[in-house]
Amino acid sequence: MIGVQDFVGYYAWTFEYLRRKYGEEAVRDYWHRAISLDSQRHARALIMARGFEGMAAYWGHTLAMEEAGYTFQRGAEYFRIDMFACPSQGYLDRHGLAFYHDYCEHCMGWIKPLMDDAGFVVHHEHNHRGQCYWEMQPATEASATPPPDRGPQDVRNLPPEVWAQARRHRYVAGRRVATATP
Repeated sequence: MIGVQDFVGYYAWTFEYLRRKYGEEAVRDYWHRAISLDSQRHARALIMARGFEGMAAYWGHTLAMEEAGYTFQRGAEYFRIDMFACPSQGYLDRHGLAFYHDYCEHCMGWIKPLMDDAGFVVHHEHNHRGQCYWEMQPATEASATPPPDRGPQDVRNLPPEVWAQARRHRYVAGRRVATATP
């Protein structure tokens, strides 16, 4: 597996190139077709076949290899990732590679279509500083509100100067909703 440093700068550059040349919709199409349906076929196969177990297998391996700062939680009706130190966004920040205006959004761009196809919904929020959470629930059991506080490992419990003071994007049951901005 290639490391984050081997592709993340190119990802960000490609996203911005597509946006400038063809528009924002082309970027979203790229995330769906090139990432969700193609480069992440292995994730798709695991999650489609094994649900929560596939999520744990895929992200357990991938995030460990990328040396991400994260925790997993699994309840009877949810699988959750709290990302405290995203290796991709961290790399971009450390190297001044802010080509695309919303790099964090690409995760939702490929994960949401996968979860839709696999019968799950996604609750997600990111702060553009390398912190986010993902909570997947079966579509038949999904809540129409953000998930409850999941305890000390919940990224939303970071100090306000880390979590709450950053611009954030929130998705509830896969739909983007308004969030307060600092």
